[in-house]
Amino acid sequence: AAKEGLMDGVWLAGALSDLLVRSDAGAARPDGLDPAFGLLNDRYHLSAAQAQAILDLRLHRLTGLEQDKILDEYRQLLEDIEALLDILRRPERLMNVICEELQEIKDKYDDPRRTEIRGDHQDLRTEDLIPEEDVVVTLSNAGYAKSQPVDVYRSQRRGGRGKTATAVKDEDFVRNLFIANTHDTMLCFSTRGKLYWLKVYELPQASRTSRGKPIVNLLPLNEGETISAVLPIKSFQGDNYVFMATALGTVKKTPIADFSRPRANGIIAIDLNGDDSLVGAALTDGAQDILMFSSAGKAICFKESTVRAMGRTARGVRGIKMSSKQTVISLIIKEPGDTILTGTEHGFGKRTRIEDFPVQGRGGQGVIAIQTSSRNGGVVGAVAVTNEDEIMLISDRGTLVRIPVGEISVMGRNTQGVTLIRLSENERLVGLGSIVEEDQVDATEASEAGES
Repeated sequence: AAKEGLMDGVWLAGALSDLLVRSDAGAARPDGLDPAFGLLNDRYHLSAAQAQAILDLRLHRLTGLEQDKILDEYRQLLEDIEALLDILRRPERLMNVICEELQEIKDKYDDPRRTEIRGDHQDLRTEDLIPEEDVVVTLSNAGYAKSQPVDVYRSQRRGGRGKTATAVKDEDFVRNLFIANTHDTMLCFSTRGKLYWLKVYELPQASRTSRGKPIVNLLPLNEGETISAVLPIKSFQGDNYVFMATALGTVKKTPIADFSRPRANGIIAIDLNGDDSLVGAALTDGAQDILMFSSAGKAICFKESTVRAMGRTARGVRGIKMSSKQTVISLIIKEPGDTILTGTEHGFGKRTRIEDFPVQGRGGQGVIAIQTSSRNGGVVGAVAVTNEDEIMLISDRGTLVRIPVGEISVMGRNTQGVTLIRLSENERLVGLGSIVEEDQVDATEASEAGES
């Protein structure tokens, strides 16, 4: 009732009228206030909010002294409104106010800048924005590549070995798996003797159920050019070398430092004749024993030290002597304890102890690795394996056979071997490769590899 009485009454403006005359009454009027309220013809009509505010006042504030105080506050409020409106009306005064406030902030917070501001960002590279972390890199036989964070890999490892869930084509399988840092470099050597650089962080990060992306789509390869070897590199410093072998028996050793300057279109790693191609490349320390296998069933083992270091554009020297129709089919770095698995085009093969291949002088014809009789045909592949490995045999008709290495007999060099795969008439074995299971690298090994 009191609120309604206040709103129904018409009140003398009194001192308020003088205050509003001195200032812009419209500017002091609240936005959205009904036109029926406020100062009308020297009479004041209270709004609901004003009436409630009066009722909320304590009685002592209704005394004459308190009334003067309230009027003084209202007078000051009107003066502030008038001053602010004047600032908004005059741009020159507005700029002066902004300058004064900025100067006040500067004086208040005047301390040396911690962040360096530059107008030139030429030194900023994409790599600078990539966090460093260890990842598991997987390469398939068909050339699909992907990476996976080591931490995720470890979490998937818990609870037992399980089965690998990598999705690959029916005719594909995982051939290389290693742990690298995202800032490491992958040296990709092509069959035409060119070298391309690929940063590990440029590989697509994918789950174990993903095939990844064809590595040829990540590199500017020419028509008919394929990748024959991939070497992960942490540093181009030191005395390491890249050892290369071609199909026509040429070998070459180049210091790793010679490959430290990437180019978008790649560089020549070895100068090849028109009919030659790069078979393989390996990272060495300059004192390894090198094994080369030919399609004629011959193998030669020689000291890496017999090959001098050469520049990038050099053609290399003879590694093995062959007839015109023979080619090198494999380059292997000798590791004690391994066995060499050889396979022939008619599906026969065997394992031979790596110690059975004596060290000889470079450039000779080598020794017999497997008999290339009419039963066997020519040699199509040779890989270093252990008893725990598995291999994949691939025929020219798309037949794949996966067998444990432990089931293949270990035999002497000068033998024909046993049946690895039964082929139909006119079918030929065209390739073999050691299979790498993602489950074969446990969390501890992944951690140690990432720290190396």
